[in-house]
Amino acid sequence: MQDNTLRKRSEVPEESTWDLRDLFESDEAWEAENEALKSMPARFAELEGHLGDSAASLLNYFRLDDEANLRVSKLYGYASCKGDQDTANGFYQNMRGKAMGTLVAISSAGAFASSELMAISDETLDGFFAQEPALEEYRRTLHKLRRRAAHILSPAEETLLAAAGEMSDAPGNISSVFGNADIRFPDVADAQGEMHQLTNTTLVPLLESADHVLRRNAFDTFYKTLGGFRNTAAATMDAQFKQLRFFANARRYDSTLSASLDATEVPTEVYLNLIEAVHANLDKMYKYVALRKKMMGVDELHMYDVYTPIVADAAKKISFEQAKETVLEALAVLGEDYTALLREGFENRWIDVYPNEGKRGGAYSSGSSYPHPYVLLNQKDTLDNMFTLAHEMGHALHSYHSCKYQPISTSGYVIFVAEVASTCNEVLLMRYLLGKTTDKKERAYLLNHFLDQFKGTVYRQTMFAEFELEMGRMAERGETLTAEALSEKYLELNKLYYGPDMVSDEGIAMEWARIPHFYYDYYVFQYATGFSAAVAIANRILSEGEPAVRDYKKFLSGGSSSDPISLLKLAGVDMSSPEPVNSALALFGEIIDELAELEGC
Repeated sequence: MQDNTLRKRSEVPEESTWDLRDLFESDEAWEAENEALKSMPARFAELEGHLGDSAASLLNYFRLDDEANLRVSKLYGYASCKGDQDTANGFYQNMRGKAMGTLVAISSAGAFASSELMAISDETLDGFFAQEPALEEYRRTLHKLRRRAAHILSPAEETLLAAAGEMSDAPGNISSVFGNADIRFPDVADAQGEMHQLTNTTLVPLLESADHVLRRNAFDTFYKTLGGFRNTAAATMDAQFKQLRFFANARRYDSTLSASLDATEVPTEVYLNLIEAVHANLDKMYKYVALRKKMMGVDELHMYDVYTPIVADAAKKISFEQAKETVLEALAVLGEDYTALLREGFENRWIDVYPNEGKRGGAYSSGSSYPHPYVLLNQKDTLDNMFTLAHEMGHALHSYHSCKYQPISTSGYVIFVAEVASTCNEVLLMRYLLGKTTDKKERAYLLNHFLDQFKGTVYRQTMFAEFELEMGRMAERGETLTAEALSEKYLELNKLYYGPDMVSDEGIAMEWARIPHFYYDYYVFQYATGFSAAVAIANRILSEGEPAVRDYKKFLSGGSSSDPISLLKLAGVDMSSPEPVNSALALFGEIIDELAELEGC
């Protein structure tokens, strides 16, 4: 079915699109629900000031909150999917705006609840639990809120901080507009003199080119141009960390790191242990860099050489039908119940498969799973796309299990564990393909693909995390994040992480200015911890079988019923220790050795 023509949405076969009628039968049904939800703010207003009156009043609030969350989730989910399937369709963009307005109105109406719930004494709450057993369902919700009592301020102060919240988004918004809309880069020439457009989006594809001249020109031009705006980029980053410091101080946290991680119940030690464990395994990264240098046959390995493949492309065209069957075979180790759910998603149109004009790029799984998750793809029949299918269905079935086995109040899971199930699927798929292939070239290609995942997800994201940690510490010391200070620190870390066989070109010192995740508040470390946890879980499943699968499904079904570290312990992984990271990077070292042997290096 794949060709080079981008279809209009109306031309895509129905069986390759998601069926949103499971959410709403029609746009008219959606409009009716949106209208009905306009009464929800008034229902919340009736409860204001009364949450602590009685066990019945408290239960009534939680039941209303559950109803609102479920209905708004479906409302916004439908509008969001409709909007993403054709971003040029003004009707559905307007629908998405209406859904957001409804969400904000209901959220605002229920904003009083936090301070009221905090004001109820422990003794009163104990009495409520004794009087009303149904409240037990919300004990975890109350715990998550009340555990942060030392950081919750008075109602007036909370109102002031909430009002300042919109301003706190400004640095990230400014950086996004600058990087995606305003900055312009000159076109760059390849070895034959042909010109190529250079943008934030095309940089990495150009660096993947086999053309050394094109790679060098793209790299040098990009960072020279970006460097011309170094002071603007630094001032924006400085504003980001100043606002983090302001909110951390206001809420009486000892650091911006602890303030950010506390919201998801992740101890700061997990962040620091990750950096320490990766430092202890930098020898393997250096070995990888040396292997890349040798396999590329270059006297010097530059930063513009790290994306281009070092193994010739052995990938065959993989149709979507083939990809589905291979993923089903690879994930059969997770049991018949798991693969039955995969088949249900494949056969009952949970997935929007192919690109079309105006369709949002990339891939995702919708966070909500009522009645089931939806997955957006842009299938192009490649190996990467098959891994994307496994990845997004990992997210989807994580959400499905959490929503099926948890009440609404604890059905959502925090970002710290969000990438574990998706990456576990990818690791199981990779191990399946490696176990199946007998072709030396194909095996080398797969091993290189696996190595690139380790390099990009564990080492690179940890380097980002360490840089972000240093920026936070500089801000907390009252230092200004100048372009000179940021570039000096970034270059220092780049040299540390890539080692002696890499030429850390001058331009790479400016790379910090193109990483949007530095505006996500200590987010990137979770890519590395999630990947490490996923490797550990997949290894346990493949070596222990059913007991490990059973434990893993407890994790998948856990939602937010416990803190994320405890949830991962259900699957046999302790992220409070460096062991999972060390174990994952030991595998990285083994793969390097095997690839070197295959290639005769």
